[in-house]
Amino acid sequence: MLASFMIALTSSFFPKSMTNSHSTETLSKLDYELLADFRYQLRRFLRFSEEITQSHGITPLQYLLLLQVKGYPGREWATIAELAERLQSHHHGVVALVSRCEKAGLVTRRPSRDDGRCVEVILRPKGEELLRQLALLHQNQLVDLQHLLKIPSENILMRFS
Repeated sequence: MLASFMIALTSSFFPKSMTNSHSTETLSKLDYELLADFRYQLRRFLRFSEEITQSHGITPLQYLLLLQVKGYPGREWATIAELAERLQSHHHGVVALVSRCEKAGLVTRRPSRDDGRCVEVILRPKGEELLRQLALLHQNQLVDLQHLLKIPSENILMRFS
């Protein structure tokens, strides 16, 4: 839910022409205010997430790893390469993160059934339960956030398309 909400939110806020670094358009004061408020609300959510995950004994990155494993489309596991993409991180960094989660009893690795060169990462019961608790807390915060975030109106966005 969170990922699809954030993708929809981001794509509705940042039209294609606005992401073009060669754009000759100028932005109004309102455009800057909307962008600043959007970033502020995102940062508030991320700060909440950082604090709540740490209060449950894991790092924000460990929470994101658990979430991406459980939330990987169509199955209950993900490969290291898939997790690296989803976390926007380097392969070796994800390997180290998985190792820390494995040591904490949150995930386990198994050789891929399809490709012996790949490793599949699966949640362990301890990781499942911790993720469930944290996801519920995040879901409540996300509901609150939906009321706070101001999506620019279509007529403002039309200027950029």
